[in-house]
Order: sequence, then structure tokens, then C-alpha cells
Amino acid sequence: MNHSMPTLGIIGGSGLYNFAALQDITTHTITTPYGQPSSPILVGTLSGKRVAFLARHGIGHFISPSEVNYRANIYALKILGVQRIVSISACGSLREDYAPGHIVIPDQLVDFTRNRARTFFGDGLVAHVGVANPFCGRLASQVHEAVRQAGGIVHKGGSLITIEGPRFSTRGESDLYRSWGISIIGMTACPEAFLAREAELCYATMAHVTDYDVWHISEQPVSVEIVIRTLMQNTELAQTAIQRLIEALPEEEDCSCHHALAEAIITNPNHISAQKRSEMAWLIGKYLPA
Repeated sequence: MNHSMPTLGIIGGSGLYNFAALQDITTHTITTPYGQPSSPILVGTLSGKRVAFLARHGIGHFISPSEVNYRANIYALKILGVQRIVSISACGSLREDYAPGHIVIPDQLVDFTRNRARTFFGDGLVAHVGVANPFCGRLASQVHEAVRQAGGIVHKGGSLITIEGPRFSTRGESDLYRSWGISIIGMTACPEAFLAREAELCYATMAHVTDYDVWHISEQPVSVEIVIRTLMQNTELAQTAIQRLIEALPEEEDCSCHHALAEAIITNPNHISAQKRSEMAWLIGKYLPA
């Protein structure tokens, strides 16, 4: 592995960048076939390893969940050589025992979004990627252990439903999701997790519970003020967990996530244009050279 490549990619808020221990910082402005990522990608050395940070909603949080260019974000991290991604995100809890201030490492996803480009494939190249287990189990376990070591109250497992947003749920919707047995609710995991799988990257989510959505009668319904307050309180915890994680991660390890396309591409290679091969070279080059 090229040791200048990031061992880990972090997608989250810009507040996570402010590590006092982060050194040798460089900023990368990357253009992809899918347009520009949400922000320039900051790469620095943390505990002797390179880490890449990308602000999902842009620096200053001006991009709506529906407007995030998820394809460009994942493709740009792939270009940088990232093989693992940890998403840092806010979520609402649909369970009494997953309380505000806690952290959840989900193991399942339900996609309830409507208006997002959700695959790299199409336009003459078809692939069907398996996502029965949409999060990387190994990376999820490593994130769980890092949060535990950092002193957080952390839960491993549970289903995360991704809604379109940007509005919060109605009580009827929240009650429906609870009746389905879903644990937490957010606005950004889909299609991000599925694109990461298509890019053959390990992906896990560190979901910070900020509220009880709107179902909890005795608690105040979710608001922007509640979300921001809880996230600010958890920033130090998230930073500490990231540092614990990077210290524990080997610079390189093989995973089934890194071979997700091996049997997924169904289009006859003779029918794939040279332009499409070139456009998707970072994803399919090892299977279908340009």
C-alpha cells in the first residue's frame, strides 16, 4: 500500500477536522465524472497514519441532504486511495433505550429516499451489487470498540432508515417506522452506503443520537437547535473515537467489501463503450481495463 494514501476516510461535519494532533495537512480539490464533491478533501496525519476528511454538507453546512453529490463524494475518496469510510452523522432514535447522547453503530439500512442518484452504474453498463449486509461488519466492530474506549455509551446493531428530508418526520411516519422495528432515523446513509459498496470500500456509520424524533410524547420533538446542541457536545467524543480507531487499524487488510464487483457486472464487455470504461476506470479498471 502507498503510505501517502489515507488509511481511513471520514465523512461528516467540518467540526471534526479540528484535531490538535492532526499534522502534515494537505487540501485536495478533486473533479470526478459525477461533478464536484461537497467540499475539498482535507488529508492529514493522525497517530502516524493518513486520514481524509470530507464535509458532507459543505463547509458551513449549505448543502441539503437531497442535494449532496453522494457519487462525487465516494468517487473522490476512491481516487485518493481510501479503502475504508466512517460516516459521522446525526440520527433520531426510534427506541427508548437508544437515548440522546448515545452512539449507535447500525448493521442494517432501509432506504426511504426518493430523489437521489443512487448508483454509479447505468448508461450502458449494468451491475447488481449485493448489499444484504450494507455495512462492513469488521469496520463496524472496530468503530464500536473505538467509541467504547473513548468513553461513549455505544450500541452495536439496529436498522437505520434514511428518509428524503430535509423536513423532519410527522408523528404518523415516526410511529410507522417504529412499528416496522426500525431503531434510528437519518437523512444521509442512503445512497452513501450503497455507493461505497459499489466502489468496493468498507463503510460503517457512527450515528450520534440527538433526539427521539417526534414519537416520544414526554420529550420535545426534534428541532435544529436540539440536533446542533447534542452534536456539539459529542464532537470531542467523536474525535477521540476516530483517534482510537486510526491507532487500531492496520494500514492495509483485505475484506470482502474490496471485491464487491467481482461477480456483479452483467453487461457483456464487448458492449461497453471506451468512454464508459474510462469514466469508471477507478471502479471497474481491475475487471474491465480501458
